[in-house]
Amino acid sequence: MSKIEEEKKKIEAKIDKKSFVQEFKEFALQGNVFDMAVGVVIGTAFSNIIKSFISDLIMPCVGLITAGKDFTQMKYVFGDGDGSAILYGDFIQNIVNFFIIAISIFLVVKLINAVRKPKPIEPPAPTDVDLLAEIRDLLKEQKA
Repeated sequence: MSKIEEEKKKIEAKIDKKSFVQEFKEFALQGNVFDMAVGVVIGTAFSNIIKSFISDLIMPCVGLITAGKDFTQMKYVFGDGDGSAILYGDFIQNIVNFFIIAISIFLVVKLINAVRKPKPIEPPAPTDVDLLAEIRDLLKEQKA
């Protein structure tokens, strides 16, 4: 292979890399990707707040109703207690977490939708036929 062909291949490889980088940059800088990333970060923080709310406030109150039992400690032990157990208390805890998080997110979305202004509906742009009909009518009025 000659040096010219080698240089040509290097340039083509740089162009391919550059176009890949440019495509990725265009994708990553789209509004939807940023919105999604912000949503994930806020959702993670919100989830931690809700988990603390449930484990520190809600579940102790539920524990009072269930004679002071901690849900996370509830389990069914198999056989002679060799360590095999079904931790159904954790499962109940996770179900309660899910429902409280779902209700909280529903309320936040409902609040955001109430605050957000509806976008004004723009009338559709006139078609070519509409514009030609308007020109025809104007010409008729000028002749009359």
